[in-house]
Amino acid sequence: MTSGHGPASTGEKLFMMVTPFATRFSFKKVKVEEDERSPLLPEARRLGKLLSSPNVPGPLFSPAGDPDTGLPEKHPGKWDLLLPPGHNLDSCSYCIKYLTFLWNLLFSVLGLLILAFGIWGLLDKESLVSERIAHLGSDPMLFFVLVGLAVSTISLAGCMGALYENICLLKFFTGGVIAFVILEILGGLVLYSLRHQIKGSLQNTMLVAVLRYQDDPDLRFIMDEVQMGLQCCGVESYQDWKMNMYFNCSSPGVQACGVPASCCLNPLENGTITNSQCGFGALGMEEFAAQSIISLGGCAPQLSRWLHSHRGVLSACFVFLILVEVGGFLLATKLLADLAFARARGRQPGAW
Repeated sequence: MTSGHGPASTGEKLFMMVTPFATRFSFKKVKVEEDERSPLLPEARRLGKLLSSPNVPGPLFSPAGDPDTGLPEKHPGKWDLLLPPGHNLDSCSYCIKYLTFLWNLLFSVLGLLILAFGIWGLLDKESLVSERIAHLGSDPMLFFVLVGLAVSTISLAGCMGALYENICLLKFFTGGVIAFVILEILGGLVLYSLRHQIKGSLQNTMLVAVLRYQDDPDLRFIMDEVQMGLQCCGVESYQDWKMNMYFNCSSPGVQACGVPASCCLNPLENGTITNSQCGFGALGMEEFAAQSIISLGGCAPQLSRWLHSHRGVLSACFVFLILVEVGGFLLATKLLADLAFARARGRQPGAW
């Protein structure tokens, strides 16, 4: 048994003695071949260490570069204007971040819808053509365009600022919200303090709309919406339409001695098409006969009654709008504070 295992044990001893030398020889050979194939690799590593040393002022390359060479990697999207967020936030801050994003996303959609409605109104009335561009400032649809543009711009800034943790965009959003809240509060105080003067101005505006009903499409649109929405006709009564030369009984036109279709109780013919002649002859009828065809009450007293009965709802809507805007402002402020705290903690040595 000893003679059978002697040569094997001797061979094992020789193999164990030769293996370290063979390993060193082969590793050295492979190392030399790698150095011959890439002669600049050690120099690039030294260059990377030199550029990343604390003695060199400022970061020369992005920390997302190649760890061997110190050079930036060439990946698409790494050098965009809005870089991905680089702050380490806790779970509560991330919840606030995405809640702020969703909050402003809803207002962005609302602002874009208002903007689209205003642009559609301008295009539908051909207010942007060269012949009518001089009267664009008096077009009520311009108000929707400006409000929609302001709301969508500020809300989109809040969305992008929250998503990319951009402090400048978040500060722009908070400043815009503060401006909106101040303007709304001042506007509400002015409306409440001048409510009697505003009531007189509304009556004068509706009177002008009656007189210029056929000549001004904006006033015609407003008057039709008020008369259909409040189920009224004229300013004080339906007899006010006698002041319009197209509707009084002495006019030979097709709408003579009548009222607009928006005064009719049932202006739709067959439920789909507006019957423009439904109020024909109403001004020449007795009130008892006319009340079955058109609304007899004026829009000014009806509007006053509507505002008086809905003042609680209007006040609640106004307060709710202010609270929604203040809520978005508080979320953005909290996110800004969390980002500032994360940045300050990241500057401390050994913080992460």
